[in-house]
Amino acid sequence: MTAAFTQTILIPIQGELPQLLNASSGDTAWVITITLLVAAICTPISGKLGDMYGKRRIALILLGVLILGSMVAALSPTVVPLIVGRGLQGMGMGVIPLGIAILRDALPADKLGSAIALVSATLGVGGALGLPMSAFVTEHFDWHVLFWFASGLGATAFLLIITLVPESKLRVGGRVDGIGIVGLAIGLTGVLLAISRGNDWGWTSPRTVVALAGGLVVLLVWGWLELKIREPLVDLRVSARRPVLLTNLASIAMGFALFSSQIAFPQLLELPTEVGGLGKPLLQASMHLMPAGLAMLAMSPVAGRLSRRWGPKPLLVSGAMIMASGYAIAVLSDLQAGHILVINLLIGIGIGLGYAAMPTLIMRAVPASETGAANGLNTLMRSLGTATAAAVIAAVLARYSVDLGGVDVPSADGFEVAFLFGLGAAVLCTAIAIFIPRSEPVVDPQH
Repeated sequence: MTAAFTQTILIPIQGELPQLLNASSGDTAWVITITLLVAAICTPISGKLGDMYGKRRIALILLGVLILGSMVAALSPTVVPLIVGRGLQGMGMGVIPLGIAILRDALPADKLGSAIALVSATLGVGGALGLPMSAFVTEHFDWHVLFWFASGLGATAFLLIITLVPESKLRVGGRVDGIGIVGLAIGLTGVLLAISRGNDWGWTSPRTVVALAGGLVVLLVWGWLELKIREPLVDLRVSARRPVLLTNLASIAMGFALFSSQIAFPQLLELPTEVGGLGKPLLQASMHLMPAGLAMLAMSPVAGRLSRRWGPKPLLVSGAMIMASGYAIAVLSDLQAGHILVINLLIGIGIGLGYAAMPTLIMRAVPASETGAANGLNTLMRSLGTATAAAVIAAVLARYSVDLGGVDVPSADGFEVAFLFGLGAAVLCTAIAIFIPRSEPVVDPQH
């Protein structure tokens, strides 16, 4: 929850950051981008380190870095130290797959599905709290207070883990794959930079093309080397197993579907009515988005029971279909605030089911010694989906724009195309999930 909160607290005010920091919009865009980049790189690495040296130990280190980053951001008067703090916060996102992996080590099999559903739901709760809190604090206080609150949440989580979470005795040991870490970091940085900054740089500009092509080449070489290393950072042979591969592909599509709404709906709610928006103030707009996270939390016990009864695959299929129904309403309706509330509830329910199912599908297909690394890679796939959605939906809304007082703002046609992209991603996720083979849980001897 803390990790998700820190990732979302600046989303409602990202348009105001140039004024708040007295910097260009190009510079302040890095405040959002750096967290995404660092989180994407660190999640698979932290998962592997957790398998090697203990998940609890690595989780505590990452939370310590998150607390430090939050304090740096809270004390930053200008954009550069804020970017540094946000990068450190991004490292803390690696605690998410570790937290899910710890459940497999600490809980009996009959409790695992419900626990995964609950922990996955806290991602939505963190986001749901972050959006309205960011709006409220910005309207009434200094926005730096957001980061002091994040520091307090991180410190609370740190103390609770020390007090309550047992250290797993399951460790694979081995050596750190330094080449794998460097190769993955360079390759992902190139690809994600091109995706996240392509709208600003231009999709055919030399910077974008070089970053994307260079990142892809590095990742291809990295994959070839990983197949030859005895103790790789990411075991690509395990990742290529059909259940793991299809679940990760479905994760990309579901991440895209989720973030399409998070990019489009805030702008639609806040834009003036004369250009097709709903004219809501920042705090009201955030409150209309909050139910999605609460729906995720409410679905967690239901998801756990359904997973025990029918297995995780039907959960993922039904979650994607529910998300698709929400986007279908968005495409076919003349949207009002009430419609957006219902659509966000449907998206929250769908994400609650899907995010509960995906870690279980992954853990059923990999040995216990690779739980952290496999969940880290799955979290990376979700991040890749959200990053791609952020770029694509931003490009769509920029392409379909109208003039408002000398400023280009998204048009009604732009929002409709954005919702069509979200609908397509949800349908694609459904189709992929249908082909995930059923598998029996891998038996862990310690349980």
